[in-house]
Amino acid sequence: MIILGIGNVLQKDDGLGVYAAVYLSENYEFSQEVNIINGGVEGINLLNIFMENETILILDTIHIDDAPGSIYLIPACELSGHGLNSGGAHEIGVIQCMDMLELQGKTVPEATVLGIIPYEVTFDIALSTSLKEAFQNYINTALRFLEKQQIFAIPKAEKISLDAIIHRAKDPSGVMIH
Repeated sequence: MIILGIGNVLQKDDGLGVYAAVYLSENYEFSQEVNIINGGVEGINLLNIFMENETILILDTIHIDDAPGSIYLIPACELSGHGLNSGGAHEIGVIQCMDMLELQGKTVPEATVLGIIPYEVTFDIALSTSLKEAFQNYINTALRFLEKQQIFAIPKAEKISLDAIIHRAKDPSGVMIH
């Protein structure tokens, strides 16, 4: 199982997927092998991840007409056209990577997007109040998804807060994921 955090931490709420990936990596061990990857804004450079893995949980913001902080768990194949990293800083996003595999006749992984509606995408290393308030529910949704895959999260003794993770993103020497 791959957990892929997508987003740009320089664009406020757009960085939530990256923060969530770091949060899961820092605060939990898993009952089965789980690779947590900071995909950031890598776009087409993520193609190998999609080629080499069967099951992927994608953590990202999505652009659907709903209230900020609303959470959606959707098979990635159903999201084409909903703004999941299409264009902009993300260049070619994860949906386009899957489209490329399909066009090449290669196996497309079972990918699910855990998306959240952003409140504000602007130049800032932070999260809006709406997304901070929804963050624990977002993490809990990811953990429930993993449980359905028979992957159980074991909390680590010492937890790192979301605020500490955001602060680390502001520090040029900070490491987002090991």
